[in-house]
Amino acid sequence: MRKIKKVLVANRGEIALRIIRTVKEMGLDTVAVYEKPDREAYFLRFADQAIMIGDGPRKDYLNIDKIIWAAQKSGADSIHPGYGFLSENPELASACEDAGITFIGPPPRVIRDLGNKVVARNIMKEANIPFIPGTGTLAAGEEGIHQAVAFGKEKGYPIMFKALAGGGGRGIRKINSEQELRAQLPQARSEARSAFNDDRIYIEKCIESPRHIEVQIPRLPICRPTFLKRSIRPLSGQRARPVM
Repeated sequence: MRKIKKVLVANRGEIALRIIRTVKEMGLDTVAVYEKPDREAYFLRFADQAIMIGDGPRKDYLNIDKIIWAAQKSGADSIHPGYGFLSENPELASACEDAGITFIGPPPRVIRDLGNKVVARNIMKEANIPFIPGTGTLAAGEEGIHQAVAFGKEKGYPIMFKALAGGGGRGIRKINSEQELRAQLPQARSEARSAFNDDRIYIEKCIESPRHIEVQIPRLPICRPTFLKRSIRPLSGQRARPVM
């Protein structure tokens, strides 16, 4: 692994500020990127270098070519995406590989596979990891409705429609009956298409009053149990966009 010396933070606001502070504490140089409306933003004061990537608003942060250009212009040897924006876009990770820049995050294939919820479920199945009963991607039209109705009859209600490309609690609909299912499936597809540019839907059995727990696993050869215990975060109190 190449030694990192200069990190470009492909984000803005508090997210960028926290990453910049941490990177500087590690003794590394930092580069911030910004759109014209953010030219006086607080986070820019802390970076060693700041590069404007466009007039914006909120579109140039999503432009992979401009992010790569800024890294090359500044001499940054790595890019940290933060979260949101391009952090879950495998194309940024691929572009970094092509440009010889270190992407601080998972490789493209991991982002791509885990971004597709049905593929992620299949990976869990192959690894013998327990998961909630569900379907594959529902077929289009009447066939998809028949698949959904069959799952509801087999597993019982409530069930959940979930957008294949969804995340963060978005693209989820709780369904309590077959009547609701037939009425809601077209709306769920439309919502998914609008939010994620992908109208594919799958179904999971709804777990009522669940507890939401995240486990953060570092990329280390050996993870001690004590470390893993400290890396578990209860998120059941997350109410703005609860993840079901």
